[in-house]
Amino acid sequence: MSNPRNLRPAAEIRDYLVDQLNLALRRPGMYGGETAIRMVLDHLEYAVRRDGAGLPRWLEEHGAWTSRGVTGAFALVIPGHYESGVASVYAEYARAQGWLKIDRTLTAAEYSSLAIEHRRWTAHDRSLSDVLETFGPPSIHLGGTNPLYGKTLSYTSGSPTDPMISFHLWNGTEPDAESSWPPLYREPVLLAVRSSGQAFETSLAFTPEGIRRRPS
Repeated sequence: MSNPRNLRPAAEIRDYLVDQLNLALRRPGMYGGETAIRMVLDHLEYAVRRDGAGLPRWLEEHGAWTSRGVTGAFALVIPGHYESGVASVYAEYARAQGWLKIDRTLTAAEYSSLAIEHRRWTAHDRSLSDVLETFGPPSIHLGGTNPLYGKTLSYTSGSPTDPMISFHLWNGTEPDAESSWPPLYREPVLLAVRSSGQAFETSLAFTPEGIRRRPS
């Protein structure tokens, strides 16, 4: 039997799991998608003596849960296997628990402008460049860094009561295309913007391209 004195301190275990969670959120495809994120969250909640019911209850309250998990919720609104969008929902939960590491916190003025403009802004089609030029670097970049592929850019202020606002960007091929390469666009296009302050079904504001691409 191992000597208990060789075990790592509880705080060190918690910090390690928080780091792993943030890595999995940023690169969900590399780490194993929704299953991997859920596994890290389960371990983290066990480490901090949570009963494990917090996450399922939170997902149900936010309307982001189906028989296929959060993946199923996104499959109804964005084509393909949209892992970065799935990660954004878990990032919102992690933020509520104080576990999300933010790369850039918006100022009060920046956040206020974003909160006012993001729904009106989706009246026209937009690209990745448009989002970055208008709103600056995200608070957290979810998905790969390859500029050709889809990703989610989420923005938040320093106030825990302000909703996270996520820009869901997509690139791919037509459903009947023989090959997945090359993708349709030179850079990802915006399909929808989502605010975490509302239930999933009502939280999405679609661009014209997002409406066209929405799975039937």
